[in-house]
Amino acid sequence: MQEESRTLFDPTAGSPLEEKVLKVKDLTRLAREVLEKSFPSVLVEGEVSNFKRHMPSGHLYFTLKDDEAQIRVVMWRSDAARVRFDVSDGMKIIVKGRISLYEPRGDFQLYAVSLIPAGQGALQLAFEQLKKKLEEEGLFAEEHKKPIPEFPSRIGVVTSIEGAAVRDIISIISRRFPAVELVIYPVKVQGDGAAEEIANAVRDFNRLRKVDVLIVGRGGGSLEDLWAFNEEIVARSIYDSKIPVISAVGHQVDFTISDFVADVRAATPSAAAELVVPDRLDISESIQSAARSITRAVVQNLDRLRLEVDRLSHHYALRQPLLLADQKSQLVDELTRRLESESQHSLELKRQRFSALELHLNALNPKAVLRRGYSFVEGPRGIVGSVRNINVGETATVHLHDGVLDSQITGKHEQER
Repeated sequence: MQEESRTLFDPTAGSPLEEKVLKVKDLTRLAREVLEKSFPSVLVEGEVSNFKRHMPSGHLYFTLKDDEAQIRVVMWRSDAARVRFDVSDGMKIIVKGRISLYEPRGDFQLYAVSLIPAGQGALQLAFEQLKKKLEEEGLFAEEHKKPIPEFPSRIGVVTSIEGAAVRDIISIISRRFPAVELVIYPVKVQGDGAAEEIANAVRDFNRLRKVDVLIVGRGGGSLEDLWAFNEEIVARSIYDSKIPVISAVGHQVDFTISDFVADVRAATPSAAAELVVPDRLDISESIQSAARSITRAVVQNLDRLRLEVDRLSHHYALRQPLLLADQKSQLVDELTRRLESESQHSLELKRQRFSALELHLNALNPKAVLRRGYSFVEGPRGIVGSVRNINVGETATVHLHDGVLDSQITGKHEQER
């Protein structure tokens, strides 16, 4: 069978070309080559939709659209790792990449190499996103802040060994409080791996627990230069630190995520050095002032005691001590006599009361009544208080003061009322 032929336009040659009927795979390959050659690098602005980060590969897949069209976007993991902010649906971005064709499906795709937030810098957006995330988690909460010790004996410093910041810290602390010991932990403060080194230094200090407070920081720079102190790994290492942390990053106007997480934010490394230790001259002045106050208090107290001694030395007791002693002795004798008299009087009253009680008890004694010629009768049912309480024929006992009489009732006569 004779192969069909037709005239096609070759965009690479710019002229008609007689060509055979192609297979689908050949056409998609040619189209891909044409697209890649025609659009080696493009900048496309649009809105993100259907965003997905594929796990475990880490590649990004989403659609970039505007009001009239859309295109699929793919970003490989190596390029995605350089994106500082979190991409989400609805976000407007500018994609830099190349146009190509995914041959197995014939899909027209944009392969991204970098992403830029439309209308806002990528680093600034990443800063705001992480700040909001960590604030919602409570990493900036005041109740988590630890107090800075007033008189630290050993201070840890996490910074670059080559920058001006470490020299300023050493100079200021040595001048203000030379007795303190500094432990410098050199780290990278910008570039790849800087955030990991800073976080590891904070963790190492916490593992060894050999310092009382930490200064973590560097000198000033651009947002990109300071970016290591905006990384989440650094923020979490500071938050987890059991040692109080002072963040000292950049200049007065610079703010980083580390500043918000740290226990105290110093505007500059020099400010951190002034904040972390007291000035020995101020301490010396305070000591001298306290010494003067103590001296004044001692002198005033001595003057008061001297006046008291002088007053007592002129007291009557010290001028006539034997006479005063005789007077006190006489007073003791008088009090003794008064006590003896009152004791005798009290004893006599008690003796009289006892005699009266004894007479009263004797009068109430039943035997005393019997001795006066009275008796009482005891029948089968107890004391006979009435003729009705005993019957004729029953026996009874008559109690007298000197004995009893056994008797039998032969009759009884009731007395008229």
